[in-house]
Amino acid sequence: MNKLEGAWRLLAWLRTTSKGDVSYPLGEDASGLLVYTSSAKMMVQMAAAHRLPLATSDPLGGSAEEQATAYSTSLAYFGSYKVAEGNVIHIIDRSSFPNWSETEQVRPYELRGDELILRTPPSHTGGITVVNKITWIRDKGPVGA
Repeated sequence: MNKLEGAWRLLAWLRTTSKGDVSYPLGEDASGLLVYTSSAKMMVQMAAAHRLPLATSDPLGGSAEEQATAYSTSLAYFGSYKVAEGNVIHIIDRSSFPNWSETEQVRPYELRGDELILRTPPSHTGGITVVNKITWIRDKGPVGA
């Protein structure tokens, strides 16, 4: 068993910029689940708390505005992974953010006991550098399970 294998619950997704701005892209009370399997498969889903329901029972329905709000308050993808030189590499099959489908996303990581910290490599837009820090805690499941 590798040290990342298992389920992880989101503690925080923190975004910092070179200008000193700090934000929580899905809010300070976002939730999520990250799973690494023994067969090198992975999946992640994160969502803002208190998301508004759509005015439809069709999971693919709703107005364009409702869909945009729902899309912008969650992130999910699945694929496989590998660990190399202090990085976990997510080899993404499909993502709710289509630009990541069929890509590899490198995440430098730190493992401190039951806490896992993933970072994005610095990205540069308009002269500003952005780094995301996503902190997870190992999910040990329900007591007595």
